[in-house]
Parts: sequence; C-alpha cells; structure tokens
Amino acid sequence: MDFKHISVLLDECIDGLKIKKDGVYVDGTLGGAGHSYEICRRLDGGRLIGIDQDINAINAAKERLREFEGTVTYINDNFSNIKNILEKEGIVKADGFLLDIGVSSHQLDEAERGFSYMHDAPLDMRMDITKPLSAFEVVNEYSEEALNDIIFKYGEERWAKRIAKFIVEERKIKPIETTFDLVDIIKKAVPKGARKDGPHPAKRTFQAIRIEVNGELEILESTIECMTEMLNPGGRLCIITFHSLEDRIVKNAFRKQENPCTCPPQFPVCICGMKPKARVITRKPIIPGDKELKENHRARSAKLRILERI
Repeated sequence: MDFKHISVLLDECIDGLKIKKDGVYVDGTLGGAGHSYEICRRLDGGRLIGIDQDINAINAAKERLREFEGTVTYINDNFSNIKNILEKEGIVKADGFLLDIGVSSHQLDEAERGFSYMHDAPLDMRMDITKPLSAFEVVNEYSEEALNDIIFKYGEERWAKRIAKFIVEERKIKPIETTFDLVDIIKKAVPKGARKDGPHPAKRTFQAIRIEVNGELEILESTIECMTEMLNPGGRLCIITFHSLEDRIVKNAFRKQENPCTCPPQFPVCICGMKPKARVITRKPIIPGDKELKENHRARSAKLRILERI
C-alpha cells in the first residue's frame, strides 16, 4: 500500500528536538515516517521508537526506514500507553518525544477509511481498525443531545444543534451509512448563507466525530504529563496540532509543567511545594512558512509547541 504523507513543520521539529546522535527518541505518531526518517539520519548509536495505532502506517514506515534496521523499534499501539511501551523496551528515560496529532494525509486520501468528506465511503474514521466504535455508531446511535455536545465541543460548530437534529430525523427514515449521506444532511442543516464563506460545511462535524471515535483529546493532557516525566534533563517534547482545541490543551499542559504551583495568587510565597519540571521553549506556536503552505495546503492550520525538561 502506498502510504503518502507530507510531514508538516519537518525542519522545525527536527531543530526543536535538538537530536543527540546517541539519544533515545520516540515518534508517537509514526505515520509516513517523514519525521522519523530525519531523526534516524542524525542517530549514530541512538535509538528510535516508532509508535502508531494504524497498522498500515507501521507497515509503510518499515519500508521507508529499512536502511535504519537495528535503530528503529516499531510498536503498533496508541501513544497514550507510552509508559508501558517504554518499560517493555527497557527504556527508563528518553531524550525526545514527537507527536503529530490528528489524521494523516494518507488516512484522508484512503477513501474507504471514511475520514474525508471529499470521498464517498462507509462511515468509519477509526485510526485503529480493531476498535469497536466507528463513526457509524456515533452517527446512528448517539442521542441528539450527545451529538449536539460532540459537534459543538469538538468541532466548534455554531450549527451543531441543527446538524444533530437533522441527523436524528434522517436516521429515523434509514441508517446513515456513508460519508456522502452525512455530508448531504449537514448541507441541509447549515443555512445556505452560512455555506458561502469559510471551510467546507462538513469539515467541523467530521472533525468532531473523528475526535470522538478515536478519543483524541481525552488522552492528550495525561500523555504530556507522562512524557515530560520520562524525559532526560534537556530532553524535548515537540507536539504538532491542527485545531484550536488540541492547541489549547497542549499550551495549558505545557504551562502546568512549567508552573505547577497551586497556591492562590495572593500568597506572597509558594507553600504547595510543587516545583517546575520543564520550561516552555515556544511562547508562541511555530507555524508553517509561505513556502510550506504553497507546497502543502493541509499544513495551513498546523502549530508546533516545544517543551524542554529541566
């Protein structure tokens, strides 16, 4: 299978990791292995752990990284299990972690996975195809209230209530089985005037359902805390996000690692005893430059934040 994926903010990530040739690095979202390839090129006696819950990504990465045999260990799992994964590999601390959050270009282009509103396919959206919950169950079985909550919260969709109502009305007639079935319902729900400008009317709803299916936001904050704990001093955590919800979680989690004090602001001195574990390298997120945006339009919403262990 041809697993195509253009790595976003590639140079910025590699620079941000400050790679040591004998270090241990973890790519928690292996994908097309573009980032991992550049990490491996800089290793001499070091090690890379490549993790992805999509078995197609693992298989493609093995082909892409075959020249680095002996350097890379492939793990078909979710990065939220990072502590157990590294313990099984005999690794106590790492020198760098990289996460590229969200759906890959390949997953969007692979029509049958049901991630894209641009391809007609069965409603699926599972990054790990062995998991039981798919987009079909979310769309056809969740209550109207739950659908509204998900679409509004995860999609930041102003028309969430109407979309949820239209979905429930339509599925009373027949199950909603394909991506284009869902797109048609969303287009009916979103007023014509609101569809003139901005992104595709289904973009936010599809994003919301995908996040729900894969539990993407639930695991992010705890994973950041765990990865920070497992970094060597001077080691770095680099995270790329693609929408404001993810970026807000990363920004706040990084701040918490830098300033964990729980004392009320009016206290003259800290008495909680919570000490900083890391420092934020990126006060503002790094975003793609004009050249990258011209070459890869999917990079337009990408933001990179970097944290360093102290």
